[in-house]
Amino acid sequence: MKEAQMSIPYLFTCPISLDLFTDPVTLCTGQTYDRSSIEKWLAAGNLTCPVTMQKLHDPSLVPNHNLRHLIEQWRQMGHQFDPDCLTTIDPLVSLKRNLESPEATLQDKLQTLENIRLLTEETPSSNSFLLRIGFLPLLLQLLFEKVDPEFSQEYVRFVELGLSCVLRLLPFGELVCLNMLKEESMLESFVVLFEHGTGMIKQSLCHLVGEISSSSETRELCAMIGKHQRFLHRIVSLIQQNSETSDAGIKAISALCCLESNRENLVGQGLINGLTAYILNSERKERSLAATAMARLEQLLRIERAKEALINNPPGVKAVVNMVFRVSDHEGSESAVNSLMMVCHESLQAREKAIAAGVLTQLLLLLQSQCSGRTKTKAMTLLKLLRSKWAEEK
Repeated sequence: MKEAQMSIPYLFTCPISLDLFTDPVTLCTGQTYDRSSIEKWLAAGNLTCPVTMQKLHDPSLVPNHNLRHLIEQWRQMGHQFDPDCLTTIDPLVSLKRNLESPEATLQDKLQTLENIRLLTEETPSSNSFLLRIGFLPLLLQLLFEKVDPEFSQEYVRFVELGLSCVLRLLPFGELVCLNMLKEESMLESFVVLFEHGTGMIKQSLCHLVGEISSSSETRELCAMIGKHQRFLHRIVSLIQQNSETSDAGIKAISALCCLESNRENLVGQGLINGLTAYILNSERKERSLAATAMARLEQLLRIERAKEALINNPPGVKAVVNMVFRVSDHEGSESAVNSLMMVCHESLQAREKAIAAGVLTQLLLLLQSQCSGRTKTKAMTLLKLLRSKWAEEK
């Protein structure tokens, strides 16, 4: 009777039964339902999410402990329940409905996103409420369900702002909802946006790749992205452009390399040449991710054709030699030395290129620097290798 006397918040009702949640569970789409209601839906042979109608790649039901706790608080406190909570939820629910409305124009949706951005900036706690009402999967659906082929200025702004909201929400929510991108049409939209979007869109998508690669829940999606040749070709080209966007590309590539299969595919798309170009370009930049690029290069050189690609690339070995000793810091030095040891051990051509690029001077400078003892030990090992190989060849 006490519950009947209170107005049940929209957040606390199951979208199927419209009753108060008793056991809230969340699907892979990010939508929450009462366990008994969604189990009946699935038992009837339905393979979609009732609200979003997205295909369920994973039928698992994950308990929504945050929502359960909030409902318990509401039931115990009755009318004394935190009013700030409900006054925050109500406008967010209205904004979500504006985005869902089929009558809403692109301009309406853009204005709605602007309002959400302002609200979340002024009230940071709004981020958690947005997640609880299913805003993240809705936004992903709006962004990737269909791409506007004309890329109008209004549409581009909507995508830029929408991706910004997605990246702001992800640290607070479940990454599993990103798995909707495994759907072929949505993954294709992701790639098209990367191919034709602005620099800001490309940077945001690179950050999204980083989030996808960071979780075991989205490992399969990470592998799918790592197989997409058009995307790999574009991101390898991106890191050679000597821009802020290329830095985001390096981070995304580094994240994708968490899977061995992705590393093989990236090498096949010319990543060795891309990393070489990035490292050489970084010498003229005050800030860069050259050390990260060098670490990825070292990792990839465990693949035989990656070694061949580096040796056959005219400035390849030189780029690595240049990373052995950098006046500003020694970040990347150890990876550079390790990389040279791998390619020089069996290749006369690599040794000749390294010596011609001044590797001996670089190693001697490194040995006299303040780098770590381990790096110095490896530098000495490389010097001995070059000397012994030189003696054998004589």
